Amino acid sequence: MTSRRKFQEQFIQNMLKNHKSDSERPCHFSALEITSLLELFNKFSGTAGHKHRLERVRFRDELHKSFQITDDFLMDRIFRAFDKGSKGYLRPEDFICGLSTLLVGNLEDQMKYCFQVYDLNSDGYISREEMFHLLKSTLVKQSTEEDPDEGVKDLVETALKKLDCDHDGRVSYPDFKQAVTQDTLMLECLGTCLPNDKSKKAFLQLIRGEGGCEMWQR
Repeated sequence: MTSRRKFQEQFIQNMLKNHKSDSERPCHFSALEITSLLELFNKFSGTAGHKHRLERVRFRDELHKSFQITDDFLMDRIFRAFDKGSKGYLRPEDFICGLSTLLVGNLEDQMKYCFQVYDLNSDGYISREEMFHLLKSTLVKQSTEEDPDEGVKDLVETALKKLDCDHDGRVSYPDFKQAVTQDTLMLECLGTCLPNDKSKKAFLQLIRGEGGCEMWQR
């Protein structure tokens, strides 16, 4: 058995054993899906599986091409959410566990992930200032509008009313969870950081070998 094949089998067993029920870093993929994802990771990393690291630029490129997530700031935040330990690159387990949340994660998984993306300074709260930064790019600026920031501020106040369940002027994770549980549309109210249904279906077809999908066949 080659060292690469041995690593792959050990890696898959580790993912199935240690991450299947890990509440902080879950992996809900099957062994077949993990195998496909590991092959994709090796292809993206360009290291033939020797260094096992995926750089930020390539990750962002694939995120944009495959999931139509286009906001540069949000793509950077998604990378940071995937990058456990803030290494500046992704290991195979970062890549696979992150995609598990995006593609097959339950609502709790996705709430934790979205909150992490939105909590820009990682202090456990989403502040007005963070909301302003996140929502600024979503407002269509009218040529006749003298101060577009005023429109953003209105959006922030609207979002805060929906999310700040304990009315303390900021959004904690319990606030966010309560708001999303009551209305799942609030999950991505501060920016798109999950793939749409069409992209999700196409990607899952690819890693399950179901055919009819040419994504990432480059």
